Amino acid sequence: MSTTTRFPRQDSRSEITAPVELTLPDGRLNPAAVGWARSPLIRTDGISPRQSWGRNKRWEYWNIMTPRYIVGVTVSSIDYAAVHEVWVFDRQSNETVHRAATVVPARGVSLPGSLGQGPVTARDKDLRIEITEETGGVRMRVEVPRASVAVFADKPAGNESLAVVVPWTDRRFQYTVKDVARCATGTIAIDGEVYDLPAGESWAVLDHGRGRWPYDITWNWGAGSGRYEGSVIGIQVGGKWTDGTGATENAFFVDGRMHKIHEDLTWEYDQADFLSPWSVFGGGLDARFVPFYDRVARTNLGIIAAATDQCFGVWSGTFTTANGEVIPFEGIEGWAEHVHNRW
Repeated sequence: MSTTTRFPRQDSRSEITAPVELTLPDGRLNPAAVGWARSPLIRTDGISPRQSWGRNKRWEYWNIMTPRYIVGVTVSSIDYAAVHEVWVFDRQSNETVHRAATVVPARGVSLPGSLGQGPVTARDKDLRIEITEETGGVRMRVEVPRASVAVFADKPAGNESLAVVVPWTDRRFQYTVKDVARCATGTIAIDGEVYDLPAGESWAVLDHGRGRWPYDITWNWGAGSGRYEGSVIGIQVGGKWTDGTGATENAFFVDGRMHKIHEDLTWEYDQADFLSPWSVFGGGLDARFVPFYDRVARTNLGIIAAATDQCFGVWSGTFTTANGEVIPFEGIEGWAEHVHNRW
């Protein structure tokens, strides 16, 4: 009879400083991979349909926030389906260009085994996404009816990101890389009108995921990018899905340097009114989030169902470092979301 093993909480707080495989040869979670890192050191080639078919989740999500447009780009494979999405929101007119594709069985999608090992591509009727690593950053090319996106997300040498392994058991686990506050340049075109991303005011955020998930899960995720008093500020917070694992996906960034938050955070928000202010605090962070737009998405395809409220808005507050330095911030744009998935 097969058994599963829950990992001790203290293992999840360990900093990983050298490359390591996420999985063992038999597909189970490698205990040496449980922890967090300041760069994407975890190799995830073992997350493939050859092991635990139907539970593997692989995706790349990029968000681009500019003074005029907000863009969300998703390329994903969940074994039995490829699920892609392009969403462009005009902050001036509140108009949206949206194209989603659920391809069963999964085809027309390419995701590298590990982050940075190769291009990310998705193709379906009226949808084309190409994401490629280049010297100094990542280039995105996206085409859907009415809209195209050509953006470069800068990655200065030495800038840190949060890489963390969340261990539910040795058979259910997730590796995520959250890379916030990446300066974005390029163009967004809607109905033939070309918009040049304003330098210094446009930001890209990456959510890279590889893992094997429970079928039914709820999570919070929040991110913010911007400048305050001459420094580049990045906010990365999460909750619910990591509860009880000892792992957290919480961090605060100043000029590319990450301050890891090991504590679970407290999230306070009104699920009957997602546009009311949110509070997220703990581990030195005391943040307030004021939304200006709730992107509501509901999907029910039988085996796959999702309910998402992704609220875009502005972060403000303070972060106190481990040595007692208090860092204030305000006007940091981003989002906070509540998601319930069956997948």
